[in-house]
Amino acid sequence: MIIQEDSRQQAGKHDIKHAAFGSAGDTIIRCKLPFGDYALPPTVAVDTKASMQEIAQNIGGTREEHERFKRELVAARDAGCHLYVLVENDEGITSLEEVAYWTNPRLGISPKAINGPQLMKAMQTMQLRYGVTFMFCRPDWAAEIIKRLLRRGT
Repeated sequence: MIIQEDSRQQAGKHDIKHAAFGSAGDTIIRCKLPFGDYALPPTVAVDTKASMQEIAQNIGGTREEHERFKRELVAARDAGCHLYVLVENDEGITSLEEVAYWTNPRLGISPKAINGPQLMKAMQTMQLRYGVTFMFCRPDWAAEIIKRLLRRGT
């Protein structure tokens, strides 16, 4: 399979996924994607988040961060592309419902930081409004899940 990877992905941060893709005979082509980190255009794309903290910042951080993330979701929806947001985490979160039990470490620094129940509700709203699907996995499972999701678009 030929997988497109967004050229804005940080080099060296995704070596585990690249090794898994390579060992399966997949080819990665780096290019600027309008949304997501990995794609099999034009029907499906996967945007990866390195942690719960990253998705919390995208959704509940600054207004600018939230608006940028929302524009990405709208762009995917308007292009007829199903966008999956795959949140890698070592906290054992495997479903959207489990996000409600997540404790944001930033709450100790900033009491106004988004908490687990707020984050879950915002994600549910985004799924309904923009057609995005939020998924969760351990980092070492990400490559296999990305491949499965991209194959759905073929």
